[in-house]
Amino acid sequence: MQDMTKTDKRRATGLLTVLLMGLFITNVDVAVVNVATPSIHDRLNASGSELQFVVSGYVLSYAMLLITGARLGDIYGYRRLFLVGLCLFTAASLGCGLAPGAAALIAARVVQGIGAALMVPQVLIGIQLNFFGDARARALGHYSVALSIGAVAGQVAGGVLVSANLFDLAWRPIFLINLPIGVALFVAALRFLPADPGGRPRRLDLWGVATLCATVLLALPPLILGRAQGWSLWIWLCLGVSLIPLAAFIVIERRIAARGDTPLINLHLVSQPAIAWALVAFAAASMTYFALLFTLALYLQQGLGKSALYSGCALVSWVAAFGIGGPVVRHLPARIMPLVAPFGYLILAAAYLAISACLFSGYGGAILLFILLGFGGLGLGIGYTANIRHLTSAVEARYAPDMSGLITTNSQISGLIGVATFGTAYFELAARPGPDAATHAIAAVVVGCAFAAFLATIAVYRSSHGVVAAAAESVA
Repeated sequence: MQDMTKTDKRRATGLLTVLLMGLFITNVDVAVVNVATPSIHDRLNASGSELQFVVSGYVLSYAMLLITGARLGDIYGYRRLFLVGLCLFTAASLGCGLAPGAAALIAARVVQGIGAALMVPQVLIGIQLNFFGDARARALGHYSVALSIGAVAGQVAGGVLVSANLFDLAWRPIFLINLPIGVALFVAALRFLPADPGGRPRRLDLWGVATLCATVLLALPPLILGRAQGWSLWIWLCLGVSLIPLAAFIVIERRIAARGDTPLINLHLVSQPAIAWALVAFAAASMTYFALLFTLALYLQQGLGKSALYSGCALVSWVAAFGIGGPVVRHLPARIMPLVAPFGYLILAAAYLAISACLFSGYGGAILLFILLGFGGLGLGIGYTANIRHLTSAVEARYAPDMSGLITTNSQISGLIGVATFGTAYFELAARPGPDAATHAIAAVVVGCAFAAFLATIAVYRSSHGVVAAAAESVA
């Protein structure tokens, strides 16, 4: 019996490691290209627009198909979709590394994003279906760590690999390194991911996929390209027109649910106050994180003249403290759990305000900044982990694909909105050359982040005090 228990624990550890590695490598590739764009420009003679699409092509296809990937995992099995997505991601990484020109690189990046969109939703689905109670809380804590470390590892690894210029390959190793990782992960997935159950008669909601993709294609490119295009008229027209397929998507999903079929997203689930407010909190907090990641790199590299490697390492304290959030939440008593997520986001807001005050006043240097970033990471880790634990426990396991698709898509789209809004604000405020203008610009941006974190605090407080059990019963 003892040997069996050890075997079960070993398989559970292997299963979780495989799932989190899939999340990790896809999140690395969201960030790694930002560091390599100057090298890509030099070696491929890529234009500014082409460089934008090298970065945004991955994010666009990734965000567009996350919900579809979650539903496909529900229909065909999360193990099968994880393996398919991993193969596509790895093959596209090879295509990126061998790309002879900018157009080929952009195409490979789009395919890479599709592979990530098929793979990543299966991570939360796998956790919800295979881990329960304290084991799930522990797994979700590790999920948060993998998510954050992947973002910063992308910056650090990009800086190291591009600077090393291995075999005179310049930027190409940032993609080619995915090949041995992908092969090893595929073998591990075959061993540790349990077989998918049979008997899944449901069909994919193709009309839902079409209208949702149309919405994302009309809304996200303007957010990605808006600043570079000076927020011209076509940007605002696309954003306005995106409301048409969004409205069609809502109508289609409601009709499909009304006749007893399986929609792409269960809109009745989203309408529950406990779920809706939790997603609002996720969006507000994620927006600040992606905005900080983007603007802090600009401030350190362009404003202060620091290296790309220094910029990546600057967030190590944030990531290390973020990783503490999961274990902290797991060991807290259940009676105070409704207050944990609001408390975490309140710490995040306070850290942003402290950072801004130090920057505005000119008091303190890099060490104080890194310490305050650590507090911010701790607050985000606590709030994020407690919020995701609340969301995944608020519904039955059969709604795991809905929650996985909603959470992951929410994070990506809110991140793009954060980069677009706060990034534009930074560029406007830092228009004058010199470190003083850059310092005041980042300080003002961080004040905005503090405000958004405070909104997340209010939203998650309302969610945590909602009647979750009643919401789950009404959905069922």
